[in-house]
Amino acid sequence: MSGRPAPALTARALSCAVGGRVVLRGVDLDLAPGTTTAVLGVNGSGKTTLLRTLAGLQRPEAGAVLVGDREVHDLPARRRAQVVAFVAQEESPPADMTAGEFVALGRLPHHRPWARGDGDRPHSRAALAEVGLDAALDRPCAQLSGGERRRVCLARGLVQDCELLVLDEPTNHLDVSHQVALLALLRGSGRTVLTALHDLALAAAYADQVVVLHEGRVHAAGAPHDVLTPDVVTRVFGVDAAHLSDPRGRHHLVVGPGRHLR
Repeated sequence: MSGRPAPALTARALSCAVGGRVVLRGVDLDLAPGTTTAVLGVNGSGKTTLLRTLAGLQRPEAGAVLVGDREVHDLPARRRAQVVAFVAQEESPPADMTAGEFVALGRLPHHRPWARGDGDRPHSRAALAEVGLDAALDRPCAQLSGGERRRVCLARGLVQDCELLVLDEPTNHLDVSHQVALLALLRGSGRTVLTALHDLALAAAYADQVVVLHEGRVHAAGAPHDVLTPDVVTRVFGVDAAHLSDPRGRHHLVVGPGRHLR
C-alpha cells in the first residue's frame, strides 16, 4: 500500500464525442485531492467536451469517470450537483437578478425540492467576498461589467461547496489582476480544481498538473515544468517557448511568436 489518498477524480479509457463525432480517445486521468489541474490545447482540441464529460454533463462514448468511488454519470442530477460544480465558459447571470440571488442558485442542490433557501444570503455574501465582489450582493446583474458578471458566475460555483470544481476558461473577461487573484484563490482553497485555460504561463504558475490535448488524445500530462517544455509548446501550440528564472528563484514559462509568424 502506498499510503496515498485515493484520487478525487479518475478517468479511464475515456472517449468523448460532439454530435456523434469522437474528438478525444483513450483519456486516462487522475486528479489528486486538493490539487489544481489545467487542461490546455488549441481551439477545437476538445477541452470543453472533456470538462463536460468529466463533470457528468454528457456521457462518454467509452470509458468511465469516477469521483471518489462513484461513477459520476450514474449519479442522480441533484446528487451529482452536490459533488461536482461546473461553471461554463460563456455562462452569464440573468440581467434582472441580483448578484446575491444568482449566486444562491448554487445552494439549490443542498435543499429539499421546493424548499426555500432563506438562509442562503450569508453563503452568497461569503462567496462573493471570495471573488472580491462582496459589495455587489444586492446589485442587479445588469449593472455589472463583463468581468464582474464572470466573477459572479464563479462565486455561484464556489457556493455550491462541492468536492470537485470544474471551470471552463474561468479567466475569460477578467483583467490580469483578477486572473491572478482568482487562480491564487483556487489553488489555496483546498478544493480539487479542474480548469481549462488558454494562458500557458498562468497554467505553469498556478497548476499542480497540466494536461495537454493534441490531435484527439492526451499529448502529455504531469507537472507544468516537466510537460510544458519548449518542444511540446512548439509542437502543440506553434509558438516558441523558454523557461526562465527570476531573481527570486521563481520559474516562468515565456512564449513568443511561432516560426510560422516570422
